Amino acid sequence: MDGWAALADPTRRSIFELLAARPRAVVELAEVLPVSRPAVSQHLKALKSAGLVLDRAEGTRRIYRADPAGLRELRAQLDRFWNEALANFKQLVDESQEEA
Repeated sequence: MDGWAALADPTRRSIFELLAARPRAVVELAEVLPVSRPAVSQHLKALKSAGLVLDRAEGTRRIYRADPAGLRELRAQLDRFWNEALANFKQLVDESQEEA
């Protein structure tokens, strides 16, 4: 699953936003979300698979945090999209001015 597909789910997006604010354990996430701990774990698995979340062991629990590299990749894709869209818009404006 890619980052955009992972973030298309509102619950995963909420989890990612919470982790962007600070690292958290599954139990902390489940306390503030309307889903169970197993569901949070499944969403974290998808986010991790998409390269958006990192985890580390801390005692008997895992602490999750947003992965800056995954976020950079999403930003780079978005920047490429907007740069292309703006270049196409500029070309259309230039062509319409030439016709006038």
